[in-house]
Amino acid sequence: MHPSPLSQVPWWQDAVVYQVYPRSFQDSDGDGVGDLRGVISRLAYLQRLGIDVIWLSPIFASPNDDNGYDISDYRAILPEFGTLADFQELLAKAHDYGLKVMLDLVVNHSSDQHPWFVEARTDPQSEKRDYYIWKKPVDGGLPTRWQAYFGGPVWELDEASGEYYLHLFSPHQPDLNWENPALRHEIYGMMRFWMDLGIDGWRMDTINMLSKDPAYLEGDPIPGTTLTNGWPHFLNGPQIHTYLQEMHHEVLAHYDVMTVGETPEVSPQVGSLYSHPARHELNMVFHFEHVFLGDGERGKWSDGPWTLPELKQILARWQVELHGRGWNSLYWDNHDQPRAVSRFGHDRDYRVPSAKLLATILLFMQGTPYIYQGQELGMTNVKFESVEHYRDLESLNGAKELREQHGWDDARIPAALHARSRDNARTPMHWTTGRNAGFSSGTPWIGVNPNFLQINAEQAEADPDSVWHHYRRTIALRKSLPVVRDGTFELLAADHPTLFAYVRRSGQTQLLVIGHFSEQRGSYVLPEGFADGEVISNNLTHLEVQDGELTLQPYQAVVIQGN
Repeated sequence: MHPSPLSQVPWWQDAVVYQVYPRSFQDSDGDGVGDLRGVISRLAYLQRLGIDVIWLSPIFASPNDDNGYDISDYRAILPEFGTLADFQELLAKAHDYGLKVMLDLVVNHSSDQHPWFVEARTDPQSEKRDYYIWKKPVDGGLPTRWQAYFGGPVWELDEASGEYYLHLFSPHQPDLNWENPALRHEIYGMMRFWMDLGIDGWRMDTINMLSKDPAYLEGDPIPGTTLTNGWPHFLNGPQIHTYLQEMHHEVLAHYDVMTVGETPEVSPQVGSLYSHPARHELNMVFHFEHVFLGDGERGKWSDGPWTLPELKQILARWQVELHGRGWNSLYWDNHDQPRAVSRFGHDRDYRVPSAKLLATILLFMQGTPYIYQGQELGMTNVKFESVEHYRDLESLNGAKELREQHGWDDARIPAALHARSRDNARTPMHWTTGRNAGFSSGTPWIGVNPNFLQINAEQAEADPDSVWHHYRRTIALRKSLPVVRDGTFELLAADHPTLFAYVRRSGQTQLLVIGHFSEQRGSYVLPEGFADGEVISNNLTHLEVQDGELTLQPYQAVVIQGN
């Protein structure tokens, strides 16, 4: 064990995290699947970028029903990715490079092929039966009509016993029963195993789903389906803070690690319950408010319009309301989201400046930033020709449901997947202009985005004006300015339709951050204290300033240090 040292500023408040989706990052052996040795081969690249922490999406043994988020052995490495020795080498070499390593903790559910569930299903009298959540039929049918995240009901009938088991995601991902102390003890032992090996943190998958309301009440009807919304009954449940405080007391408090919880449907007030240091739960949480913008009747598949004032309001509220009451995690992209430059920027005519703009807006906020692989290159959504090219379970199930239950045709469905499918983030990383973008010498498990000839790391590192170098410079600048970590946040021009502007202040230091989300030129009168300030970041090569008024080019972003 390595107890946390007494420190006024926790190291993770100054850190920048880089998420690696191992399956799509770098293949070292030509089987078309990225692996741990591939990650080892790219550690120098990550060090050059200036990040501090590598977050590895699940690398554990899994049947891959949901790309590794269905774990069959929490203490074993998926053979496609390598061995435990490979992981230990990765961990040691990352530490040699000054990089920390964070793993995914997926303990709301396991795989149905985990020995616990196999035993629970085979022998209803086994103690492992209570590691999962089982209910008898109600009126001859489902215990509730809650809808699962990947479609269909959350209950699956076990014909041998006549009982249903709960799965908030796929039927192959049965939910674990956190009310059972023996189950919690097993989880804590597994966590210690990895932390004793030397890992530096946990990203906790769907962590606010661990506690279910024991009443299992019916949810509100979901229009156009026979199912209901069960979210109020399994998100932020009655014992969730008890469980996390126990986890902290039993495990986390004994190691110098960072923790971030994936927590859909939380407000800043609830976020502070999870992340306030005095509560001894988590260091920070991922909220989803900004990435849910535009969701319509069919959720993410009804990708609708959103406005910049809406986006600003969400991000500003989290900045202001969590200041001094918790800690923010900052992200645009991850393995579950489409590419940010396609979602929030302009991935055609203004791909480079808008990708840089998004970097600027994100990296000068208070919190720990997360960069997803390829984000630093300005990688875009992929436009696969048909549904058959997708691999993501959520996308395939969604397409089936949209076709069969809602009558969508084969022209409308691919457009929805192009806009919001998780596979947009999961296409292989672009390294070179060579075969398969330098990702693999074999056939990749999922198609490569054809635009790798124009967007790849080799070219980006060679071009001082690239998105990659803007990220590198902005990360370094951020780390040199304590005001970014400590300062207050004030949103300016909240209702302006194209301007995202905010001020960070700490002591005598103040920064003005401006991003212009438009294909047209725009103007902005600088507030008092900034008219004669120093421009310390600019995503373009020039800036027009006259009599205290900026003339902003399309997707221009600047940072000015005031007097």
